[in-house]
Order: sequence, then structure tokens, then C-alpha cells
Amino acid sequence: MPDQPKYLQQLNGDLWLIEDERENMKISYRIKEVVFSKSSAFQHVMILDSYDFGRMLVLDGVVQTTSMDGYIYNEMISHIPLSIHPNPKNVLIIGGGDCGAAREAAKYSHVENIDMVEIDEWVVKVCKEYLQEVSGNLSDPRVHFIFDDGIQHVKKYKNHYDVIIVDSSDPIGPAKQLFERSFYQDIYHALKEDGLMVCQSQSPIFHMDVLKQTFGHIQNLFPVTKLYTTTVPTYPGGLWSFTLGSKKYQEIHVNHFDKKTKYVNQAILHSCFNLPEFIQL
Repeated sequence: MPDQPKYLQQLNGDLWLIEDERENMKISYRIKEVVFSKSSAFQHVMILDSYDFGRMLVLDGVVQTTSMDGYIYNEMISHIPLSIHPNPKNVLIIGGGDCGAAREAAKYSHVENIDMVEIDEWVVKVCKEYLQEVSGNLSDPRVHFIFDDGIQHVKKYKNHYDVIIVDSSDPIGPAKQLFERSFYQDIYHALKEDGLMVCQSQSPIFHMDVLKQTFGHIQNLFPVTKLYTTTVPTYPGGLWSFTLGSKKYQEIHVNHFDKKTKYVNQAILHSCFNLPEFIQL
């Protein structure tokens, strides 16, 4: 393959994606086919077809989502906040270029507007075309794709959104600033007086420092801060965390969860807040 990125390697005649998770750990996936590969203005973007996880979105050599388990993460980052806010009409998604979170938010008929701010247009393009198990080739008139810096976008608004979902990649490269206190402060101001936000806060197993920092930033700004978890097999350690900050609401208001999902149900809406002892913050 011409111009093959360093994280794709031929081993014994097979193609492998070698993901550098941390100094002492690499994760390898055997690959059937490179479906798409291109360097955008921001990062290297690939769609790979893997043997065990199906098609996957890979940014700068790091797996972001897969057709096998991507629905778990996208349902959990979307349905939990949208089941706590009693009447979300105006939703902002920062990141989420695979379109999975927007696809889940669009399942709520009372949501009138979904702004999806993704810095890299190529991510959305390739996921809509080559990763439809995740994106559903999302085409809903309420979803507005805004190809811009999410950090700058939230600065423009005050008292505007009901729910903000921060679906960022790991805190490196373009996403690093999405984990800083000033960003959460701007989110707080962009939310209405009863608004709430959620962000992914990494692995409690391997990234406890990021989790604690994220939780601390949000706890300092919002009167209600809650941590919840799920298991995503693709992500390092499997166990993954989300931090929710709310100005007012904290209870699940849905008595009968009726959205068509593969993971979230009424019981999960409540049980995801039951935390193991080592992550009681």
C-alpha cells in the first residue's frame, strides 16, 4: 500500500493495526481491508475492516468506534442526559463525527434542533459513506452539521442549549482542549438555566487522572455532578466513564423507555450510576 501509515503493519502476511495505547501496552487488530485512508487538515483518518470488530473508524492510529460495539458508547452518551432533562428541545453535540450520538438524539421527537459541531469534515463524510452501521448515513432535517472548532462554538452562546453532549476523542491532538476547565465553563454559560451536559471521561482503569480532573472541573461549576459507566469492549480496559453536569435535574424522568436501542433500556438508565468502590468520587 502506498504511503502506509506506521500503525499499519504486515506481520506474517497479515495486515495489523497496532494501536499504541500507552507506554507499556499496544493493542493489535487483524485487518481484512483498508476501506479509506487519508490525512485531513487535522489528523489521519481511516476506515478499516477488521476481523473481530467489523468496520472501524481510526484517527491517528487510535480506534474511535466500531460497527460491532459502537452503539454501546453512542447510546450511553446520548440517552442518559436526554432521559434526565424532562424536555430537551435544543441539543448540541461537540465532536461525534461518526454521527452515532446525533443519530441517537434524533430518536426524540420533541428535540427540535441538533447542532453537531465537528472540527474535521472528513470524519463525517467517511462515516456516513463507509461506516453506516454507526452513522446510519444520518440525514435528519433537525441535525445541522457545523464544521468548526467546538471550543469556539460554545463561546458564541449564552443560555441557549438544553443539553450539550461532548463526544470527544482522547485528550491528545485536536481534542486536548476539550478537557480543560475553561471549556466546561463556556459550556455552563451556553446552557439554559436548567440545562445539563455530559462528556466522556475516559477509562477508570487506565486514565483515572483524566477522570478525576474532568469530574473536578465539572463539580466546581455545576450544582449536580454524576458519574456513570458502561463497558465498551474496543476501549482499553473495557470499562468506560461519563461525567454529567446539571444545573437542576438529576433523576431519570422516563418511566417507560421506548426508544429503539440495542443496549440502553429502562434498567440501564438507573443501574449505570451504580459505581464500583474504587471510583466512588
